[in-house]
Amino acid sequence: MYAHQTKLASDEVQELRREGGRYLRELREARGLSQRQLAALIGAEFYTFVSQIETGRGRIPPDRYRTWAEALGVEPRAFVQALMRYYDPVTHEILFEDVPRADARRASA
Repeated sequence: MYAHQTKLASDEVQELRREGGRYLRELREARGLSQRQLAALIGAEFYTFVSQIETGRGRIPPDRYRTWAEALGVEPRAFVQALMRYYDPVTHEILFEDVPRADARRASA
C-alpha cells in the first residue's frame, strides 16, 4: 500500500520540510516582511501559521500556493516548482531534473 510521504514521520521528510521552511523564510525576508505582515497578505488568521511553515512543522496547502507566491513576489509556477522539491521530491525529480534514467531511455526508443 502506498503511504504518501507527507504522512510519514521519517527524518528525511522532516529535514525536507525544514529546508522548505528556510526557503520560504528567505523569500519573506527578501521582501522585507515580518511573519505578521505575510500572514495578513495570505489571509492567515494567526501569524503562527507562517512560523509553523517556516520551521517545517507544516506545509502550504496547494490551494494557497498562488496566494503565497503573490505575497512573496515570485512567479507562481517557479514557486510551486521550488516547493515541490521539498514537499514531493519524487515527482519533482521526474518532472524537472535532467537525470537520464534507463527506463526513460527505453520508453523513448
